Amino acid sequence: MRNLLLTKELRLLGLWTAFLFVVPGILVAEWNPPSIVPREEIIRTSQAVLSMPDIPLKEWEDIIRIRALEMDWDVGGMVFEPEDSSKIPVGPDGKKVGIFMIHGGGGDHRGLIPRARLVASKFGIKVVTMTYPGQLYLLDPSRNWPGSTIHPDGSVRTPIWTKDTLITRDQYEVVEDKSFPKYGTMILACAKESTEFYDRMSSWPVAFEETGKTLMAKHLPAAEYSIYISGHSTGGPFSFMFTQRVPNIVGVVGMENTPFGYIMRVQMRNDGDPTGRTIGDLPFQCLNIRTWRDRARYAGLEAYMNEGPEALLHLPVLMENILDGFEQGQPSPSIKAQTPVHFGSTHQLAQAARAAAKRLKLSAEETQKLIDKYVFYSRELWGNGVKPVPPIIFGIALASGDHTPERYKAVTLPMYAAMDPPPKVSLVEFKAGTHGYSSPEPDLPMGVLPAVAKLWYDAIMNGYYLDYALTWREVSGQWEP
Repeated sequence: MRNLLLTKELRLLGLWTAFLFVVPGILVAEWNPPSIVPREEIIRTSQAVLSMPDIPLKEWEDIIRIRALEMDWDVGGMVFEPEDSSKIPVGPDGKKVGIFMIHGGGGDHRGLIPRARLVASKFGIKVVTMTYPGQLYLLDPSRNWPGSTIHPDGSVRTPIWTKDTLITRDQYEVVEDKSFPKYGTMILACAKESTEFYDRMSSWPVAFEETGKTLMAKHLPAAEYSIYISGHSTGGPFSFMFTQRVPNIVGVVGMENTPFGYIMRVQMRNDGDPTGRTIGDLPFQCLNIRTWRDRARYAGLEAYMNEGPEALLHLPVLMENILDGFEQGQPSPSIKAQTPVHFGSTHQLAQAARAAAKRLKLSAEETQKLIDKYVFYSRELWGNGVKPVPPIIFGIALASGDHTPERYKAVTLPMYAAMDPPPKVSLVEFKAGTHGYSSPEPDLPMGVLPAVAKLWYDAIMNGYYLDYALTWREVSGQWEP
């Protein structure tokens, strides 16, 4: 294992910083999060956090144009920060605290507004969010997508990768896939070769990487900020992808934060067919068009986990709520292209890379480099001079079918422990909440979010991430001990 020790002077600085920021006047033992947070404690913490005075914020959307794989992409997110910058906390490593949030599949950055606003207004932390390339409705300032995902003429909703290049009906075929019972009938828009749609579907992974890196460098620069990253659900594998590619990411503050794609693939092995196939193995050029079924697969399981078999006694009411809720949610994108990374499908990632390489007329050697780049979006990097995966907190809700203690203890934690070097990892079980962890429930008007935000703040300020933050430094763009 590589030697990660600091110089004597820097190590002393780290101890002195911890001395100042953890408990003034007292040097305390190493802080670790609780393994279980009971519902009663979640309620008490939520009430305490929500009663804290609000810090006045500046909030704005930032839409930028980037260049990736010789294509333009209009992308962006939102920024939330105190009007008085002195309110931004300084962590024990001496840097300002920033959190970068990535939303779940089918959404956009607007879905993160309540979470980002609470973290920023209650704790002063600067929060930056992003939308996946193609999923922001660029044609209206409201960002509300018009109509439904499936149109009366048989066409479907498609991504908007730039505001001046729209996908037309002749560029794709609509396919119904019934091979995954958990998902019901999946509606796919499969791009035809030699079309704009096909080229974008083969190239968006690099645009995703460049979007996040650009937004973090712009709003959370390494000279000022340590970044703690959080990716909800589908955003989780991308948050881990960024940890080793952005110099000043020093930790993962996770809640319902899916692990690396190749680990998620093992976690979900029993949800596809007996061979271990997942929806990530659908052709890379096929866009998932979401319907009410995608809400049903969460709502049904959450009802069962909360109520047991009795949940079936009010199935009609449950379905009415699902259908009504989906209609209300139509302004959100409700489209998803990210499954190859999300579920670690190396075959489909390689196929996408080959398609992009063919368009770019790359040599065989350059093509292989691009394939490697794509495949490693779904797993950790390793080797001399490679930035290690930073410390992690995995938070999981009580009623979450994909994120259960059993799966994390049997699969996720051992697979992280097998990395070289293995990152520091903690699993926190919140005994309340659902996969959409800011969803309200009795006595919890913002779900478990306030308690989660308090845990994140405590972890940062009490030095959970401190050793990593002070151990690595950037030298000429390369990470060295």
